[in-house]
Amino acid sequence: GAKRVTGVWLKIGAFSCVETSSLAFCFDLVCRGSVAEGCKLHLEEQEAECWCETCQQYVTLLTQRVRRCPQCHGDMLQIVADDGLQIRRIEIDQE
Repeated sequence: GAKRVTGVWLKIGAFSCVETSSLAFCFDLVCRGSVAEGCKLHLEEQEAECWCETCQQYVTLLTQRVRRCPQCHGDMLQIVADDGLQIRRIEIDQE
């Protein structure tokens, strides 16, 4: 069994509605007093891939605050890939 969790890697999608600074703060709080206390949190932000109906191109967006195509400035975007929130890796110490 695991004696200690030493690292957690998360991938956060641009449209996932997760605020990374709040997540990092809360992560430290929930880890206190557990086998994960003091573990390192690694956050990777994922761009959202969108399809623009206006210019018929795939585009990427870094934030949900941007609702227009960076190519043609059209507002008919469909989110194709965002990945939400994923646990990519958990590192444990078994000794």
